[in-house]
Amino acid sequence: IMGALNLKALTSPLICEYKTINEYNVSRFFNEIRKVYPDYNQKIHVILDGAGYHRSQLVKDWAEVVNIRLHYLPPYSPNLNPIERMWKLMNEHARNNRYFSSTREFREAISVFFNQTLP
Repeated sequence: IMGALNLKALTSPLICEYKTINEYNVSRFFNEIRKVYPDYNQKIHVILDGAGYHRSQLVKDWAEVVNIRLHYLPPYSPNLNPIERMWKLMNEHARNNRYFSSTREFREAISVFFNQTLP
């Protein structure tokens, strides 16, 4: 799962699910961000941790193509990333100590959390 949160609007986050996270899917995720914010004249700022797939040349090059500015967090500092705080809240309220009999039920619980938290 990859997510992006608009800190100005505080609307529901953009969430995309991939089988694996790698440089190709990070680049695909940038395309999804651009679908939500299609004005290529407006630079988008994205905060990332230091994972290798975030720092790959492919990701850096593609971010430049789609006018996204990358900002990297210092090592071992997920608390500085706003989406990580949102994931933590989501886990506490929608996921912890719960059994989901299906992926659909799991997704619905997450969706309900975000719809209630960020209307």
